[in-house]
Order: sequence, then C-alpha cells, then structure tokens
Amino acid sequence: MTRRVTVVSLLTALIAALFVPSATAAPKYRNYVSLGDSFVSGPFIPLQRLDPLSCFKSTQNYPSVVARRLGIANFTDISCGGAQTKDMAGVQSGIPGQSVPQFSALKADTDLVTVSIGGNDIGFMDIILTCAGKSLLDPNGAPCKANYGDSLAARVNATAAKVADVLNGIKQRSPNAKVVVVGYLRILPPSGGCWPIVPISKGDVPYLDNVQKQLNGMLGAQAHAAGATFVNPYDISLGRDTCAAPWDKWVEGIIPTSLAFPVHPNANGMAAVGEQVAAALAGTELAGV
Repeated sequence: MTRRVTVVSLLTALIAALFVPSATAAPKYRNYVSLGDSFVSGPFIPLQRLDPLSCFKSTQNYPSVVARRLGIANFTDISCGGAQTKDMAGVQSGIPGQSVPQFSALKADTDLVTVSIGGNDIGFMDIILTCAGKSLLDPNGAPCKANYGDSLAARVNATAAKVADVLNGIKQRSPNAKVVVVGYLRILPPSGGCWPIVPISKGDVPYLDNVQKQLNGMLGAQAHAAGATFVNPYDISLGRDTCAAPWDKWVEGIIPTSLAFPVHPNANGMAAVGEQVAAALAGTELAGV
C-alpha cells in the first residue's frame, strides 16, 4: 500500500510540473521601465495616477497590463502625455510634463524597457485638429492631403534619427535590458471614414492612414537596426479604430464614448496592446484578442 501511494504521489507531482509550470515559475523580468507618450500613459482612463498627475498616467495603461501579466513587481512607469523624443533625456516642462527626464528611471539592473515615441515629434494632435477643421468645408474631398502633401512623410523620416538616439540612450543606461519598441494603434480605417462623427474628409482617411503606417514602419525599422523587438498594435486593430462601434473601438474619436482622451486608446485598447506585448515577450502568439 505504501509503495502504491508513493507512485501515485510521484505521478501527481510530475503532472503538476509538466502542466502547471506558470503557477510557481519566477518572473523572467524583475526590473521593468516604461517610457513614452500619451499612447503609453493613457490620459483620462481610470484610475489616473498621481506620480505626477500632470502626466495623465492610468493604472490600466498597456505597461501596467504587461507588468501584471508577467508578474513583474518592480515596475516604473515614467511615460508622460505630450512627450517627444527630446523628453527622454531632457525635462518635459509644463502640462503635460514632469520635472525629470524619462531616462532617469533607467538603471544598470533594468532588464525590460518598453517605449512608444515619435507621434508628437511629427505633430500628431496638430495634424488631427488641422485636418478636422479643413473637413468642414470639404467632407468628401482631401483638403488635408492638399495642405500637407509629402511633408508628413518627411516629418516621419526626420524623426527616425531621433528614435535611433532614444534607443541608443536606453542601451547606454541599461545595457542588459530587453528593449521593446511598441507602435501605435490604428486610428482610422483604411478608407471611407465616418464623417462627421470623426471629422476627417473621405479622401483624407487613406492619406492619414498611410502616414500612420509610415510612422509604425519607421519605428519597426529603427527597432530592428538597434537590435530591439518591435510590437505593432496597428496589425491587430483593423475594425477597432475611431469609426468602430463604441463596444468595438480601441481608440476613441473626437468625442469619446468611454473614459479616455480624444483620439487616444481606451481601456480595451490598452488591454489589447498589453496582451500583445506580453505575448511577444513570452514568445507566444497572441490569440483570442
């Protein structure tokens, strides 16, 4: 009887070790730092953090999702709404803003860094507001494209070297860190749009969507050149843009239908990005999002 119980016990322990490893496995990453702009910080998504309030960081933003998903206890989120590449090594004054450079959070023992940056360098919000205003007189045309032409592509190209400098700065300060560059969720559908709910002229929808593809493509290229991992939420967010139904969208429109800043990710969008990043870090394919 004693021998039989021992065999059963050994088999039970073996099954538990084979099929339930995650319950006792130690986190792969111990010191995680999140850098970036408002597509990281999550302005107006509950609950807003106070460190500092002027950065509009949410406890439901994608870095928070990653930290919880991977069980990382030592997590520093120094992202800030309105941040540009220059605010990584310099102080971002005003509101939004904070009194220390984002790079100040990086340490020699930091072993995981995520960063989303570049949208504000090309003038993301100014572009949206300008194009929305011009749509009022030409909703079926392409007044935004006529106004900007190839200049937005030039802005993206000019930002590439700045992103490269950011990635080099991360490597210098945290040489052993796994670095993940995270792109931007899709803002507009491929064509058509939904004027006037989202006031972008019909002809400008594919134009601006292409600018965003160029921006994400540039971020991917810079990540590859720096030996970093690139995660592109644009690829998983078709049908989740500002024109989607309130229960489907991951990015809010000019007039939000859930608690989030206009033309920014909502909590569902942040959750999706967090799961995508966590899956990439775990080396598994994202499923069921």
